[in-house]
Amino acid sequence: MNWAGADGMSPVAMVEPRAASPHEGDDADLLRRIVGGDRTALVALYQRHGGVVLAQIGLVVEDRGLSEEILQDTMLAVWRGAASFRGRSRVRSWIIAIARRQARDRLRRYRANVVDDGFLTDRPAQEPGPEDVALERAEAEAVANAIRSLGLAHREVLGLVFGAGLTLAETAEVLDVPLGTVKSRLAAARAALARSLSEKGYAR
Repeated sequence: MNWAGADGMSPVAMVEPRAASPHEGDDADLLRRIVGGDRTALVALYQRHGGVVLAQIGLVVEDRGLSEEILQDTMLAVWRGAASFRGRSRVRSWIIAIARRQARDRLRRYRANVVDDGFLTDRPAQEPGPEDVALERAEAEAVANAIRSLGLAHREVLGLVFGAGLTLAETAEVLDVPLGTVKSRLAAARAALARSLSEKGYAR
């Protein structure tokens, strides 16, 4: 991926996403700085939201390397289009909407397979005792398999609400569907997930 701008410099360093510092300024301020050509603001935005955005891309795209390329394409689109942000939604949901379009475009071009692996990558780390490790691994595998069995629409709504922490209204905006559709998809997805896990002996 060529990240070079007009002056040959890369606007975003290949750094790991991390939790944002409270001193970095809010997201809207970071976007204003990006509009002014501040590359450090784009890096800060990437570090703040990159992990969550990558997880959402992983709901749509099978290959991890391709997902990371799409994340870089997304951040380049943020760099180029920051001035178009109108503040009608949170910056995170705006970036996720961009990522979703980038992923769909890439799928259309390369006929990639649709799977879910990224949804579970942001789950909090556990510290089980040795005797619990096997059971937790089995349960994690059961959850992953149950999510994979859902259709893309249901995986997306679960990922946006529970993975990205978007509100139902923000999820509706990202998916470009009515709020009622989000509510019905979420209810159906949760019911299907619970049913699948119950059949495997896991109560949720």
